[in-house]
Amino acid sequence: MSLGGAIAGGVVGTVVLTTSLRASQELGWTRMDLPLLLGTVFTPNRSRASVIGYFVHFANGVGFALAYYGIFAAVGRAGWIFGAALGLVHGAFAGGALVTILLPAIHPRMGTPWSDAEETPLLEPPGFLLRNYGERTVLGNMIAHVAYGAIVGGFAAHLF
Repeated sequence: MSLGGAIAGGVVGTVVLTTSLRASQELGWTRMDLPLLLGTVFTPNRSRASVIGYFVHFANGVGFALAYYGIFAAVGRAGWIFGAALGLVHGAFAGGALVTILLPAIHPRMGTPWSDAEETPLLEPPGFLLRNYGERTVLGNMIAHVAYGAIVGGFAAHLF
């Protein structure tokens, strides 16, 4: 098990995760644009927000890989299956708590369930497990996070 492997897995896993989420959007399976959601925290300009959001998402991906490594080190093992299980928990937590509860609470351009008609948010709140962006968003997001976790776990167990 190695830290370098986990970081490399975080880079590759983030590319796979981000690409699969973008492909889901382009194929019409979801309306969610995660880089836009993240980037509009920093700017209302949609073009700049997407660029910023991709950088933030990439940094988060490497950061989560470090957290996965901490779990692998604490348990004393890493692997594709264990990583996939962590990815499932990660996807459920990110979609169930982070994006659903925390992001609308701090995001200056996102509506909340308590927004009224006089407010004009740029983005609608994502809803539990991102369901407001389409029913298939839940499944696509979870599959992408499981793949991310499997990649990080596999790289951490087998590289360097």
